[in-house]
Amino acid sequence: PVSAILEAAEEHRADVIGMSGLLVKSTVIMKENLEELNTRGLADRFPVILGGAALTRAYVEQDLHEIYAGEVRYARDAFEGLRLMDALMGVKRGVPGATLPELKPRRVKATTTAVVTEPEEPGEGQRVSRSDVAVDNPVPEAPFLGTRVVKGIPLKDYASWLDEQALFKGQWGLKAARGGPTYEDLVANEGRPRLRGLLDKLHTESLLEAAVVHGYFPCVSKGDDLIILDENGSERTRFTFPRQSRGRYLCLADFFRPEESGETDVVGLQVVTVGSKIGEATAKLFEANAYREYMELHGLSVQLAEALAEYWHARVRADLGIAGSDPAAMDGMFRTEYQGCRYSLGYPACPDLEDRAKIADLLRPERIGVHLSEEFQLHPEQSTDAIVVHHPEADYFNAGGRR
Repeated sequence: PVSAILEAAEEHRADVIGMSGLLVKSTVIMKENLEELNTRGLADRFPVILGGAALTRAYVEQDLHEIYAGEVRYARDAFEGLRLMDALMGVKRGVPGATLPELKPRRVKATTTAVVTEPEEPGEGQRVSRSDVAVDNPVPEAPFLGTRVVKGIPLKDYASWLDEQALFKGQWGLKAARGGPTYEDLVANEGRPRLRGLLDKLHTESLLEAAVVHGYFPCVSKGDDLIILDENGSERTRFTFPRQSRGRYLCLADFFRPEESGETDVVGLQVVTVGSKIGEATAKLFEANAYREYMELHGLSVQLAEALAEYWHARVRADLGIAGSDPAAMDGMFRTEYQGCRYSLGYPACPDLEDRAKIADLLRPERIGVHLSEEFQLHPEQSTDAIVVHHPEADYFNAGGRR
């Protein structure tokens, strides 16, 4: 909550407030937080740095800059954030020549032309209840119904699923500079040696406690709803997902047999974690002001949780008998060139984080040490949840528009 952010800023006499947003909902919350700083008369006191996967530079430095009475800048990654801090502190301390980077204009200027709403494709006023997703695909047989817990998964089992590009570029900020070494050279000489050293450290110091709780559940769909059934075929709980307003009118519920078909489908659910020890190790680095080491270990821990989730998704595809089309090369796996899809809560196809409570009720992830906060965040941080769909047409899509 913004009140907690401001209390901490006051207590620690912060010079700048930074917020990072992973989920689409974050963009709305950040706008509300900036408006709250305006209302409290704190905009002049606190410059703000914003970043994270949910944000774009144009949204921050144009849209949000227009509403915030103070300075707000976008940081693509932690390293740009550090450069911005240097600039902000230089300006604050009156260092000669210190300035903030210029706001970057949009590549395409916003238009003030009135928007004319065209009739929806199915006919104005009509609401699409289902897309053209096939309903005659084979429903695989689940190896069991209910939940199972798996603990003590060795690092070697899921380390090969680590997305090095996401780690090196996204988390560690490795990128070529003009006149400097190429990205490939940086990976060979810095990235991979450092990665091997950290993986050895994690293994020898037993900092990973990889565990999974997963399950298969009978289900049907009805409109925008996915209905989870009990062993007697009665409704146990339901998820309601957004539907695209145009294009194919996709909704995640469409990938399951409709209730009126008389057939029962199956859905997989999973929660994975690499445990709390690695989070404790990163916290110690942060407290010791070892920020470079902190960012590297923290970034690796987040990607290892993602690697574990991908590894387990592959196990699920094998269990359901749909792994025959899996690509041979790991690059193809990272491009999701396989049947089925793993949807994590908070992303465009299933944006409602409150649905995590339903997954937690079904899987009871506290059995592997994962708990849900009041804000529907998973703890430890290095944990992920997912709805696993087997349908051949399942893919990532934005429920707010075209794919």
